[in-house]
Amino acid sequence: MTMLIAATALFLAIHFLISGTPVRDGIVKVTGEGPYLGLFSLISVASLVWLVIAFVQARASPANTPFWGISHANRDPALALVLLGFLFVVPGLLTNSPTRVAGGAQVSGGFAPRGMTRITRHPFLWGVAFWALAHLIANGRLADIILFGGLLVLALLGPLMIDAKRVRAQGEPYRVFLRETSNIPFAAILSGRQAFRIGEIWWRLLVAVGVFGALLWLHPYFTGGRHPLG
Repeated sequence: MTMLIAATALFLAIHFLISGTPVRDGIVKVTGEGPYLGLFSLISVASLVWLVIAFVQARASPANTPFWGISHANRDPALALVLLGFLFVVPGLLTNSPTRVAGGAQVSGGFAPRGMTRITRHPFLWGVAFWALAHLIANGRLADIILFGGLLVLALLGPLMIDAKRVRAQGEPYRVFLRETSNIPFAAILSGRQAFRIGEIWWRLLVAVGVFGALLWLHPYFTGGRHPLG
């Protein structure tokens, strides 16, 4: 369990203490944007691999204390949250946005929010948040709480760091983008700043449902656990 705590702490630290902070700005001034992104990606992937290995080991540890079990009362809401997560993650990955890696310069060209960016500036991270929350609800063991709790915190605070980073880099053009959109899903639509246009995202939503269905079916094969519908 100690290794899982250390791996989770490292994964969060490289995001909270470097990415999205003035520390990142200082490193980029020395290395340049390209080398920084390459190095940060390498470190992120390495830390993520360590996190997965540590989680697998922690699940089999006697210290993996159960705090609650799975039942229809928490399984069904968790499945709904996972589907919701995919409806944000997949369209988010398939949507060009100023909040994506190396995408901040788009606002300088007068980027107009479309598709998922009308709903939220950060669809991918909100999808991860829904997915992590679902796994927290459905898995009450200590290892799950550490891993998915950490990912939930990162997903909820990540948008704030990304917006702050983009404001420092882009200035007023990104502030305009902030005023036109929202971090909280659907807040910009409800306030009248944006309109919901299903025509801009419908095929991405279909892809998301397809990916969700495939991974739901394969879930027990790559997790070693029971089937979510069982």
